[in-house]
Amino acid sequence: MLMRPMSLFESRESNGSVSLERLFAGEADVMGESTLTIPNVAQIICRGGWPEAVLNGDRDALVSRNYVDAVINMDVQRVDNVERNPARVRQFLRSYARNISTMASLTTVLADVRSNDTGFSDTTMYSYVNALRRIFVIEDVPAWKPSLRSKTAIRTSEKRQFVDPSIAAALMRVNADSLLDDMAFFGFMFESLATRDLRIYAQSLDGEIFHYHDKSDLEADLVIRLHDGRWAPVEVKLGSNEIEEGAAHLIALQKKIDTERVGQPAFKMVLTGGPFAYKRQDGVLVVPIGCLKP
Repeated sequence: MLMRPMSLFESRESNGSVSLERLFAGEADVMGESTLTIPNVAQIICRGGWPEAVLNGDRDALVSRNYVDAVINMDVQRVDNVERNPARVRQFLRSYARNISTMASLTTVLADVRSNDTGFSDTTMYSYVNALRRIFVIEDVPAWKPSLRSKTAIRTSEKRQFVDPSIAAALMRVNADSLLDDMAFFGFMFESLATRDLRIYAQSLDGEIFHYHDKSDLEADLVIRLHDGRWAPVEVKLGSNEIEEGAAHLIALQKKIDTERVGQPAFKMVLTGGPFAYKRQDGVLVVPIGCLKP
Protein backbone atom coordinates (compact mmCIF):
# COMPACT_ATOMS: atom_id res chain seq x y z
CA MET A 1 0.00 0.00 0.00
CA LEU A 2 1.33 3.43 -0.97
CA MET A 3 1.42 5.60 2.15
CA ARG A 4 1.38 9.36 1.62
CA PRO A 5 1.84 12.27 4.03
CA MET A 6 -1.28 13.49 5.80
CA SER A 7 -3.66 15.75 3.89
CA LEU A 8 -5.14 18.87 5.45
CA PHE A 9 -8.40 16.98 6.03
CA GLU A 10 -6.53 14.22 7.86
CA SER A 11 -4.65 16.77 9.97
CA ARG A 12 -8.02 18.47 10.70
CA GLU A 13 -6.85 21.73 9.18
CA SER A 14 -9.46 21.41 6.45
CA ASN A 15 -13.02 21.39 7.75
CA GLY A 16 -14.19 19.18 4.87
CA SER A 17 -17.21 21.28 3.99
CA VAL A 18 -16.65 20.60 0.25
CA SER A 19 -16.45 16.95 -0.79
CA LEU A 20 -14.62 15.99 -3.98
CA GLU A 21 -16.69 12.80 -4.21
CA ARG A 22 -19.93 14.79 -4.07
CA LEU A 23 -18.66 17.22 -6.69
CA PHE A 24 -18.02 14.32 -9.06
CA ALA A 25 -21.51 13.03 -8.23
CA GLY A 26 -22.96 16.29 -9.56
CA GLU A 27 -23.52 18.31 -6.37
CA ALA A 28 -22.00 21.51 -7.68
CA ASP A 29 -23.52 24.08 -5.30
CA VAL A 30 -20.72 24.57 -2.80
CA MET A 31 -20.72 26.53 0.41
CA GLY A 32 -18.19 26.75 3.19
CA GLU A 33 -15.69 28.90 5.02
CA SER A 34 -12.08 28.03 5.76
CA THR A 35 -10.45 29.19 8.97
CA LEU A 36 -6.95 28.97 7.46
CA THR A 37 -5.16 32.25 6.89
CA ILE A 38 -2.36 32.82 4.41
CA PRO A 39 0.25 32.74 7.24
CA ASN A 40 -1.30 29.43 8.40
CA VAL A 41 -0.86 28.02 4.89
CA ALA A 42 2.78 29.14 4.81
CA GLN A 43 3.42 27.40 8.12
CA ILE A 44 1.68 24.20 6.96
CA ILE A 45 3.76 24.10 3.76
CA CYS A 46 7.02 24.28 5.71
CA ARG A 47 5.88 21.79 8.36
CA GLY A 48 4.57 19.23 5.89
CA GLY A 49 2.14 16.40 6.33
CA TRP A 50 4.44 14.12 8.31
CA PRO A 51 2.43 12.55 11.16
CA GLU A 52 5.08 13.35 13.79
CA ALA A 53 5.21 16.99 12.69
CA VAL A 54 1.42 17.31 12.62
CA LEU A 55 0.91 15.70 16.02
CA ASN A 56 3.68 17.68 17.73
CA GLY A 57 2.98 21.05 16.12
CA ASP A 58 6.43 21.28 14.53
CA ARG A 59 6.66 25.03 13.91
CA ASP A 60 10.40 24.87 13.21
CA ALA A 61 9.97 22.16 10.52
CA LEU A 62 12.57 19.96 12.20
CA VAL A 63 10.91 16.77 10.97
CA SER A 64 11.08 17.76 7.30
CA ARG A 65 14.67 18.96 7.63
CA ASN A 66 15.70 15.73 9.36
CA TYR A 67 13.88 13.71 6.72
CA VAL A 68 15.71 15.49 3.90
CA ASP A 69 19.05 14.90 5.64
CA ALA A 70 18.23 11.20 6.02
CA VAL A 71 17.28 10.94 2.33
CA ILE A 72 20.50 12.60 1.22
CA ASN A 73 22.89 10.80 3.57
CA MET A 74 21.31 7.33 3.81
CA ASP A 75 18.10 6.49 1.95
CA VAL A 76 19.25 7.41 -1.56
CA GLN A 77 22.36 5.27 -1.02
CA ARG A 78 20.46 2.20 0.16
CA VAL A 79 17.73 2.05 -2.48
CA ASP A 80 19.97 0.41 -5.08
CA ASN A 81 23.25 0.02 -3.18
CA VAL A 82 24.94 2.72 -5.27
CA GLU A 83 27.18 5.11 -3.39
CA ARG A 84 26.26 8.74 -4.12
CA ASN A 85 27.99 11.92 -3.05
CA PRO A 86 25.66 13.57 -0.46
CA ALA A 87 26.76 17.07 -1.48
CA ARG A 88 25.84 16.33 -5.10
CA VAL A 89 22.50 14.81 -4.10
CA ARG A 90 21.66 17.93 -2.09
CA GLN A 91 22.71 20.19 -4.95
CA PHE A 92 20.54 18.25 -7.40
CA LEU A 93 17.53 18.32 -5.05
CA ARG A 94 17.92 22.06 -4.49
CA SER A 95 17.78 22.59 -8.24
CA TYR A 96 14.65 20.44 -8.38
CA ALA A 97 13.14 22.52 -5.56
CA ARG A 98 13.90 25.76 -7.41
CA ASN A 99 11.80 24.43 -10.29
CA ILE A 100 8.90 23.11 -8.22
CA SER A 101 5.45 23.29 -9.87
CA THR A 102 6.99 24.14 -13.26
CA MET A 103 7.50 22.16 -16.45
CA ALA A 104 11.25 22.72 -16.33
CA SER A 105 12.95 19.96 -18.30
CA LEU A 106 15.52 17.70 -16.71
CA THR A 107 17.99 19.35 -19.08
CA THR A 108 17.21 22.66 -17.37
CA VAL A 109 17.73 21.07 -13.96
CA LEU A 110 21.02 19.58 -15.18
CA ALA A 111 22.22 22.95 -16.47
CA ASP A 112 21.42 24.51 -13.11
CA VAL A 113 23.47 21.88 -11.29
CA ARG A 114 26.34 22.19 -13.77
CA SER A 115 26.62 25.91 -13.09
CA ASN A 116 28.28 24.84 -9.83
CA ASP A 117 29.48 21.33 -10.72
CA THR A 118 30.70 20.93 -14.31
CA GLY A 119 31.41 17.23 -13.74
CA PHE A 120 27.77 16.39 -13.07
CA SER A 121 26.71 14.17 -16.00
CA ASP A 122 23.30 13.42 -17.43
CA THR A 123 23.84 9.74 -16.54
CA THR A 124 24.38 10.73 -12.91
CA MET A 125 21.27 12.90 -12.95
CA TYR A 126 19.01 10.14 -14.30
CA SER A 127 20.43 7.79 -11.69
CA TYR A 128 19.48 10.28 -8.97
CA VAL A 129 16.00 10.82 -10.43
CA ASN A 130 15.27 7.09 -10.57
CA ALA A 131 16.51 6.50 -7.03
CA LEU A 132 14.55 9.43 -5.61
CA ARG A 133 11.38 8.31 -7.37
CA ARG A 134 11.77 4.79 -5.99
CA ILE A 135 11.90 6.09 -2.42
CA PHE A 136 8.93 8.43 -3.07
CA VAL A 137 10.72 11.75 -2.68
CA ILE A 138 10.14 13.00 -6.23
CA GLU A 139 6.64 12.57 -7.67
CA ASP A 140 6.15 14.58 -10.84
CA VAL A 141 2.75 15.39 -12.37
CA PRO A 142 2.26 13.85 -15.84
CA ALA A 143 0.68 15.76 -18.72
CA TRP A 144 -2.95 15.09 -19.64
CA LYS A 145 -3.44 14.35 -23.35
CA PRO A 146 -7.15 14.65 -24.15
CA SER A 147 -8.77 14.81 -27.56
CA LEU A 148 -9.02 18.43 -28.71
CA ARG A 149 -11.39 20.16 -31.11
CA SER A 150 -8.44 21.97 -32.71
CA LYS A 151 -4.99 20.79 -33.78
CA THR A 152 -3.25 22.64 -30.96
CA ALA A 153 -0.17 20.74 -29.82
CA ILE A 154 -0.15 19.69 -26.18
CA ARG A 155 3.01 20.00 -24.15
CA THR A 156 3.98 16.65 -22.70
CA SER A 157 6.55 17.71 -20.10
CA GLU A 158 5.91 16.62 -16.54
CA LYS A 159 5.55 19.15 -13.74
CA ARG A 160 8.32 18.93 -11.16
CA GLN A 161 6.98 17.98 -7.74
CA PHE A 162 7.91 16.33 -4.48
CA VAL A 163 5.64 14.05 -2.49
CA ASP A 164 5.29 16.86 0.07
CA PRO A 165 6.02 20.61 -0.28
CA SER A 166 7.99 20.66 2.96
CA ILE A 167 10.79 18.79 1.18
CA ALA A 168 11.29 21.76 -1.14
CA ALA A 169 11.03 24.18 1.79
CA ALA A 170 13.73 22.29 3.71
CA LEU A 171 16.01 22.13 0.68
CA MET A 172 15.59 25.85 -0.05
CA ARG A 173 15.95 26.68 3.67
CA VAL A 174 12.80 28.76 3.72
CA ASN A 175 10.37 29.22 6.59
CA ALA A 176 6.88 30.68 6.78
CA ASP A 177 8.17 34.24 7.10
CA SER A 178 10.41 33.99 4.05
CA LEU A 179 7.56 32.49 2.02
CA LEU A 180 5.38 35.46 2.95
CA ASP A 181 8.17 37.76 1.75
CA ASP A 182 8.34 36.02 -1.65
CA MET A 183 4.78 35.63 -2.90
CA ALA A 184 5.87 34.34 -6.32
CA PHE A 185 7.69 31.34 -4.81
CA PHE A 186 4.88 30.98 -2.26
CA GLY A 187 2.48 30.50 -5.18
CA PHE A 188 4.54 27.60 -6.57
CA MET A 189 4.73 26.04 -3.11
CA PHE A 190 0.98 26.45 -2.64
CA GLU A 191 0.44 24.55 -5.87
CA SER A 192 2.66 21.80 -4.49
CA LEU A 193 0.50 21.64 -1.36
CA ALA A 194 -2.64 21.49 -3.52
CA THR A 195 -1.09 18.73 -5.64
CA ARG A 196 -0.32 16.67 -2.54
CA ASP A 197 -3.85 16.93 -1.18
CA LEU A 198 -5.63 16.39 -4.49
CA ARG A 199 -3.49 13.32 -5.13
CA ILE A 200 -4.58 11.89 -1.79
CA TYR A 201 -8.24 12.70 -2.36
CA ALA A 202 -8.24 11.49 -5.98
CA GLN A 203 -6.52 8.25 -5.02
CA SER A 204 -9.33 7.50 -2.56
CA LEU A 205 -11.79 7.90 -5.49
CA ASP A 206 -9.76 5.65 -7.82
CA GLY A 207 -8.37 8.62 -9.71
CA GLU A 208 -5.14 10.32 -10.71
CA ILE A 209 -3.75 13.84 -11.08
CA PHE A 210 -2.45 15.36 -14.31
CA HIS A 211 -1.75 18.85 -15.65
CA TYR A 212 -2.65 20.47 -18.99
CA HIS A 213 -0.62 22.99 -20.98
CA ASP A 214 -0.73 23.54 -24.72
CA LYS A 215 1.42 25.49 -27.16
CA SER A 216 -0.95 28.48 -26.96
CA ASP A 217 -0.12 28.63 -23.20
CA LEU A 218 -3.64 27.67 -22.18
CA GLU A 219 -3.31 25.64 -19.01
CA ALA A 220 -4.99 23.93 -16.11
CA ASP A 221 -2.63 23.58 -13.17
CA LEU A 222 -4.16 20.20 -12.32
CA VAL A 223 -6.66 17.84 -13.91
CA ILE A 224 -8.36 15.19 -11.79
CA ARG A 225 -9.27 12.14 -13.84
CA LEU A 226 -11.13 9.20 -12.34
CA HIS A 227 -10.68 5.75 -13.83
CA ASP A 228 -14.32 5.69 -14.95
CA GLY A 229 -13.54 8.62 -17.28
CA ARG A 230 -14.96 11.52 -15.27
CA TRP A 231 -12.63 14.50 -15.14
CA ALA A 232 -12.36 17.99 -13.70
CA PRO A 233 -9.84 20.78 -14.36
CA VAL A 234 -8.41 22.78 -11.44
CA GLU A 235 -6.56 26.08 -11.36
CA VAL A 236 -4.57 26.71 -8.18
CA LYS A 237 -4.50 30.36 -7.09
CA LEU A 238 -3.16 31.43 -3.72
CA GLY A 239 -4.75 34.89 -3.73
CA SER A 240 -8.30 36.01 -4.47
CA ASN A 241 -7.06 38.56 -7.04
CA GLU A 242 -6.10 35.65 -9.32
CA ILE A 243 -9.48 33.88 -9.28
CA GLU A 244 -10.78 35.69 -12.38
CA GLU A 245 -7.78 34.64 -14.43
CA GLY A 246 -8.05 31.05 -13.24
CA ALA A 247 -11.76 30.85 -14.07
CA ALA A 248 -11.13 32.22 -17.57
CA HIS A 249 -8.51 29.51 -18.20
CA LEU A 250 -10.92 26.77 -17.14
CA ILE A 251 -13.75 28.04 -19.35
CA ALA A 252 -11.41 28.36 -22.34
CA LEU A 253 -10.11 24.84 -21.75
CA GLN A 254 -13.62 23.36 -21.70
CA LYS A 255 -14.29 24.96 -25.11
CA LYS A 256 -11.10 23.47 -26.55
CA ILE A 257 -11.63 19.89 -25.31
CA ASP A 258 -13.48 17.47 -27.58
CA THR A 259 -16.22 16.70 -25.06
CA GLU A 260 -17.90 14.26 -27.44
CA ARG A 261 -14.93 11.97 -26.81
CA VAL A 262 -13.93 12.72 -23.21
CA GLY A 263 -17.25 14.02 -21.87
CA GLN A 264 -18.08 17.30 -20.17
CA PRO A 265 -16.07 18.14 -17.05
CA ALA A 266 -17.80 17.09 -13.84
CA PHE A 267 -16.95 20.58 -12.53
CA LYS A 268 -14.42 23.36 -12.94
CA MET A 269 -12.61 24.53 -9.80
CA VAL A 270 -10.32 27.34 -8.71
CA LEU A 271 -8.59 26.06 -5.56
CA THR A 272 -7.49 28.96 -3.37
CA GLY A 273 -5.90 29.96 -0.10
CA GLY A 274 -8.85 32.25 0.59
CA PRO A 275 -11.70 31.88 3.08
CA PHE A 276 -14.94 31.29 1.14
CA ALA A 277 -16.32 28.47 -1.02
CA TYR A 278 -18.92 29.48 -3.58
CA LYS A 279 -20.17 28.95 -7.12
CA ARG A 280 -19.61 31.77 -9.58
CA GLN A 281 -22.24 32.88 -12.08
CA ASP A 282 -20.21 31.27 -14.88
CA GLY A 283 -20.42 27.91 -13.07
CA VAL A 284 -16.80 27.82 -11.90
CA LEU A 285 -16.41 26.71 -8.29
CA VAL A 286 -14.11 28.63 -5.94
CA VAL A 287 -12.97 26.35 -3.13
CA PRO A 288 -10.47 27.09 -0.33
CA ILE A 289 -7.95 24.33 0.30
CA GLY A 290 -9.10 24.50 3.94
CA CYS A 291 -12.60 23.32 2.94
CA LEU A 292 -11.76 20.32 0.77
CA LYS A 293 -12.04 16.61 1.58
CA PRO A 294 -12.24 13.38 -0.49
